[in-house]
Amino acid sequence: MKKRFFVTSEPLSVKELAAEVTRPEAGAVVQFIGTVREFTKGRRTVYLEYEAYHSMAEKQLEAIGREVKERWPDAEAAVGHRTGELQISDAAVVIAVSTPHRKDAYEANEYIIERIKQIVPIWKKEHWEDGEQWVGDQLEQTRYPDGSPGGGNK
Repeated sequence: MKKRFFVTSEPLSVKELAAEVTRPEAGAVVQFIGTVREFTKGRRTVYLEYEAYHSMAEKQLEAIGREVKERWPDAEAAVGHRTGELQISDAAVVIAVSTPHRKDAYEANEYIIERIKQIVPIWKKEHWEDGEQWVGDQLEQTRYPDGSPGGGNK
């Protein structure tokens, strides 16, 4: 059986994640694909680099999956998150959720991406045309002006 909640350095397959949750009793399969955008707040991104505390990140993704089952018992979810260097338009995260009805699928999918940003230990380094910087959390509220999450140079 494949993992439904994982972190990988390999490209994500939207089709494979959707297949993990597609089932006869589901009337809706909602997929979210978080991609690398070229411009953020007017600054041109060249590429992004993601690092993760891999085992903890997967445990936290699984915990989010349990939270979804508590809130939407009929939901099935799968999440993959990339690490490594990602180019513009690459998929950084793919979330697939199926439920009997579409509203629950949309809500559960949005819940998952918000929880990922809150509790999953994945860090992003933005590489712009004129510099680079680690982003301290996925809510983009913490910066690492000294160079890296560990305080040293990466």
